[in-house]
Amino acid sequence: MSLTIATVNVNGIRAAARKGMWDWFGDTEPDIVALQEVRAPTDVVTELLDEHLRGWHVAHEIATSRGRAGVAVVSRTPLTSSTSRLGGSGYEDSGRWVEASVDTSDGRGLTVISAYVHTGDAANRDRMEEKLCFLSDAIDRVGELRAQGGHVLLTGDLNVAHHEVDIKNWRGNINRAGFHPTERAHLDRLLGELGWVDLGRRFGGDGPGPYTWWSYRGRSFDNDAGWRIDYQIASPELAALSKDASVHRAASHGERWSDHAPVVVTFDL
Repeated sequence: MSLTIATVNVNGIRAAARKGMWDWFGDTEPDIVALQEVRAPTDVVTELLDEHLRGWHVAHEIATSRGRAGVAVVSRTPLTSSTSRLGGSGYEDSGRWVEASVDTSDGRGLTVISAYVHTGDAANRDRMEEKLCFLSDAIDRVGELRAQGGHVLLTGDLNVAHHEVDIKNWRGNINRAGFHPTERAHLDRLLGELGWVDLGRRFGGDGPGPYTWWSYRGRSFDNDAGWRIDYQIASPELAALSKDASVHRAASHGERWSDHAPVVVTFDL
């Protein structure tokens, strides 16, 4: 059996829906999709899904700040559980973390996490510390989930480019949020010391890219001056079951339905 999982920052689900997101769903036929920057109330999300993805199941975490953040996991198959639990403090009602679990054919089960890490600000110590704490707590949480024996997949817009090949203008951003050494160190730990697998890089070759985000300003998309900040990071046991991964970059600037591109992975699961 195969299971196709996608993650994408939709930059507002209502706007993405108007611009062609449902066509992408129809063409790709994913089984599970993690969404970030949903930016809509739960009733709106549910109504959109009922209209276009009848029978799908949803776990949605809304932010208390209206029109901000919001994450979701939507699935063809029933969710066995869902939670927005994340250690530390200050994350309640942030709309930046949701976990949803499904049964799998091997009996281990799979937890898919949709995470949206804020951009941070290297010139603002408090703001940057908040981002670093979130990354640290996220790593602790996925470790807890893995220790329970199931498959774990951390997906989402982590707002960190890990290596120089993950950002076109890395020299100009080396000490800025999104490519700051303190942020990248957390990915070093997760993907190095702890053995988790960045499937986008595993299947994406040595780089540069493939990028997943391009600014709407200027000609960033046309010039492929992007960042690779959207991830599917698998526990080692799950990574062994991965078959392929790809970035669904739009054919042209005018055909984009978000400033991010979906990252899609297929598993033998």
